[in-house]
Amino acid sequence: MEGLGYTLIENPGIWSIIPPIIAIALALITKEVVFSLVLGILSGTVIYTIVMSLSPIEILNLTATLFYQKLSDNGSMIIFLSLLGIIVVLVSRSGGSRAYGEWASKRFKSTASAGVATSCLGVLIFIDDYFNCLTVGTVMKPVTDRLKMSREKLAYVIDATAAPVCIIAPISSWAAAVISYFPEEAGNGMTAFMQSIPMNFYAVLTLFMVFYMSIRKNADYGPMAYAQKKCQEEGFFNTASEGQAEKELEKASGSKVGRISDLVVPIVILILLSILSMLYVGGMWTEGSDGYGSIAAAFGNTDAGAALAFSAFVSLIVIFIYYLVRKTMNFKEFFGCINQGVQSMVPANVILVLAWSISAVCRELLNTGRFVANFVQESGIPVQILPAIIFLIACLLAFATGTAWGTFGILIPIIIEICRVAAPQLLITTMAATLAGSVFGDHSSPISDTTILASTGAECYHLAHVTTQAPYAVTVAVCCFFGYLIAGFSIGLGFAASCIISLVIGLVLLNILLIVLPKVWTADKIKSVPTKNG
Repeated sequence: MEGLGYTLIENPGIWSIIPPIIAIALALITKEVVFSLVLGILSGTVIYTIVMSLSPIEILNLTATLFYQKLSDNGSMIIFLSLLGIIVVLVSRSGGSRAYGEWASKRFKSTASAGVATSCLGVLIFIDDYFNCLTVGTVMKPVTDRLKMSREKLAYVIDATAAPVCIIAPISSWAAAVISYFPEEAGNGMTAFMQSIPMNFYAVLTLFMVFYMSIRKNADYGPMAYAQKKCQEEGFFNTASEGQAEKELEKASGSKVGRISDLVVPIVILILLSILSMLYVGGMWTEGSDGYGSIAAAFGNTDAGAALAFSAFVSLIVIFIYYLVRKTMNFKEFFGCINQGVQSMVPANVILVLAWSISAVCRELLNTGRFVANFVQESGIPVQILPAIIFLIACLLAFATGTAWGTFGILIPIIIEICRVAAPQLLITTMAATLAGSVFGDHSSPISDTTILASTGAECYHLAHVTTQAPYAVTVAVCCFFGYLIAGFSIGLGFAASCIISLVIGLVLLNILLIVLPKVWTADKIKSVPTKNG
């Protein structure tokens, strides 16, 4: 292990896959991701010390060193996420989100327009899924209630524009996490992430579907159709603990109603400064650097973690000046958001450090990827079906554990090694399939934090949200599975052609299902959806 005095095992055996198996199995059984990752890491250090005939004390020493080294190597990502948490709290407290809700309530007069307005707000708030879920639901609920959109439908729109949007936004907490998992020796993480965006079929198709379901009349099917019919006919809202989300927003915003610009301007500032920062760090304006004078070369040469941390810091200063000039908040209120913002990102930062550590165990100590790659190569499994298989594995793991970050943290280093040995041409496609499957699990799992927050934001009974959303999520996942099958077999035509062909076929298949399902799975065929009172 570079810089630590530990040697990589060159010829790993079957023991090298024990740590990820333990982490995955325990996560499935206990539903506790942190506990599972810690034991996975410990099992890896135990195996390493036994194989290398080291002293037992090295188990604890190596584990602690891993934590320290990964935190040190990725410190810029931790700083970025913490600064992003502060910006999220500031935007919430500014009252800009409420201003959007008041503006929407005066202009939208139909269920379809309310759905589109909710979807647009969800897409706009792409920097963090937590912020998205609570803000969009609380702001838009009065509008959708008045226009008789069911709470279940509102919860679906919120959930479908949270993780699926964040995972294809280069400037978001999710993008930062994905980039941090990409080993330096495998290339530039930001470049790989950008290339994977059009291949992230679940995110793309889900966004298409949420706008389709909002605009088209009588497009709902299954339990959602029943919930919509119930709401339209009886004005029934399947509420959870009434007022819970409003209390969250009251706590965050202090009852302020600002301007829409208080929401839009900080986000635009963050986007612009992030782009400029990535170009600057990539050497766009540094004579003699690899990226000098070329936008493409600068993006390819940039250090995403350092650039995003720098841009978030500068954005925070600019937002501070903007809010003070606007008198949106005073000096004391602004700095009161700092602790709250950093604290909001602590759970994400803990999972990241643990995921980086178990990735290091697999990649830098036990050489797990090499063992799995050799197994795939020697087993005779057609590499063309690799993206589809990885998509299914990621779907099941993320659904069972309720976490996307933990899922792609475990899988990305392994699939990179598999593709390096067995199918280099499928690296980006398989990486995109990993991210897509992880987002499916995060979007649909009943124990996912964003699923729970979407229910909270919409004030919808949680099991009702899970039940009504599941058929929609599975519909998209089925189309994605066939899309990745086609992508695997068409990669010989080139990445761009493979992406276009498989995405178009996925969209066509989704459209067919969205036309057929409302006709065969009508509200009349559903007896009820779960309610708080049973």
